[in-house]
Amino acid sequence: MHILLVASAFNSLTQRVLAELQDRGHTVGVALALGDDDALREAVRVHAPQLVVAPMLTTAIPEDIWSAHTCLIVHPGPPGDRGPSSLDWTLQGAAESWGVTVLEAVAEMDAGDVWAWSPLKLPPLAGKSDLYRGEVADAALDAVLLAVERFASGRHKPQKQEPEALAAGWRPFMKQEERRIDWTCDPTEAVLRKLRAADSQPGVLDELLGARWYLHGGHPEDELRGGRPGELIATRAGAICRATVDGAVWIAQLRPWREPGSRLPSYKLPAVEALDDLLPFEVPEVPAPLQLPAGRCTFSDIRYSEQGDVGVLNFSFPGGAMSTTQCRRLLEAYRFACTRPTSVLVLGGVRDFFSNGIHLNVIEAAEDPAEESWANIHAMNDLVEAVLTTTDRLTVSALGGNAAAGGVMLALAADEVWCRDGAVLNPHYKLMGLHGSEYWTYILPRRVGESEALRLTQSALPVSAKRAVELGMAERVLQAAPEELGAEVARLAAELAASPELADRIARKKAMREHDESVKPLQRYRDEELTHMRRNFFDAREPHAGLRSAFVRKEKALHTPPHVARLGLAD
Repeated sequence: MHILLVASAFNSLTQRVLAELQDRGHTVGVALALGDDDALREAVRVHAPQLVVAPMLTTAIPEDIWSAHTCLIVHPGPPGDRGPSSLDWTLQGAAESWGVTVLEAVAEMDAGDVWAWSPLKLPPLAGKSDLYRGEVADAALDAVLLAVERFASGRHKPQKQEPEALAAGWRPFMKQEERRIDWTCDPTEAVLRKLRAADSQPGVLDELLGARWYLHGGHPEDELRGGRPGELIATRAGAICRATVDGAVWIAQLRPWREPGSRLPSYKLPAVEALDDLLPFEVPEVPAPLQLPAGRCTFSDIRYSEQGDVGVLNFSFPGGAMSTTQCRRLLEAYRFACTRPTSVLVLGGVRDFFSNGIHLNVIEAAEDPAEESWANIHAMNDLVEAVLTTTDRLTVSALGGNAAAGGVMLALAADEVWCRDGAVLNPHYKLMGLHGSEYWTYILPRRVGESEALRLTQSALPVSAKRAVELGMAERVLQAAPEELGAEVARLAAELAASPELADRIARKKAMREHDESVKPLQRYRDEELTHMRRNFFDAREPHAGLRSAFVRKEKALHTPPHVARLGLAD
């Protein structure tokens, strides 16, 4: 069929639905619902879709559209649940199971007939954004595919929602009053629930060191204690640790509160960087443990573990962004892992983002954004180079979630790439006005060929895990739930380490690297890419700084981006 996706943003779920529907042979267009109903009407007229699907919608579809076309809305709640803050209420209420419903658009919000729904279990430690990209996205995709199949059959009659159930299921928009943390009496478990229910938006509004902040991200701490509830007791790897009435929690990011209507920027930064001079000098910096004993429960964004001949270097940075400091810390950890007597080294292997490349928020906040960009891209390049030049063992990138830009190239630098089913790759830099670095001009063509590498980087469109394998960007699609990914990766890595062909593969890899280096050294690729990147960063006539600023500040798009608007239309 020809399907039109209508969404408030081209977000991760919209991209995943697009890619998965295309994989199944549908032609798919995209129109962003940005408040201009006439523009949306025109998009529907031009596409003349057989079906409209709304994966993520915060505004109503006009009645003249849904009365003329079947419009299916994805709601992150089971049948009967209604309202704009479904996941927030669910996580804050400590529910253990939930669901995603695909229902038909009608005048009343979330009140249409149900075409499909899919249940899901809620993991106890996942934040809202992680859950949304993981279990919720999995359930949403299952429900969307079933609804599309049912619609295409022409025989299915959707289930009507009864008025009594609709009235009982309504829950309002969750305000900051319902999210507020009372540090004097809320136990750690309640604090973490509130933090996770607000991550990554809108955060929990709070007061700290004489200023108001939105708190983002929450991790339990099992050993550090002391201070009054709410007081800062430690920092680690950019995060802050605050005492609770019965323990402590780590908070990874802060966003400053601004007066309504203020033109001052407000975006998330690593908590320590956001506090800057406000941070008391007596608050100790606690080293981040690279290796954790079994049973420890604390914040550590980089961890190394080992089992037999397999080393696993887990890393998880908020939003997948990697600052100069984070890249350098990860490189140090990688170099340590390479000193260990293993034959297979796994990178990643945790749920949610693998990497989205350089940290645009940290760059935007820097005193000299161009210089910080330059430092950040060099740090990313150093990390990717270390992976490319590892010739004494096999390396595996295990993607539990999405990757973009330089994060894709970091993944593809490994010998094998394993993607969890549902991961979406965006192997391009174009939308941020960048040529790109991270040795992409070497890494991508060697996997997919020169012409396909050019198409991928210029079309600037998402690639599903299945399609990545077909193109040669990845070797495996892992059929594992987000919570099960680590165990599945460990099992497969152990099989790889036990393979009788392992020694020959490592030898061939080393010989190929030496051959490639003799044809064209890695330094030449790096120098050529950075010539373009330096202009992107430092030339005031280049569009990157403006695009970065709009992205960081989450400025609303004025129209559907042209490269997306053309999707699904005949040339």
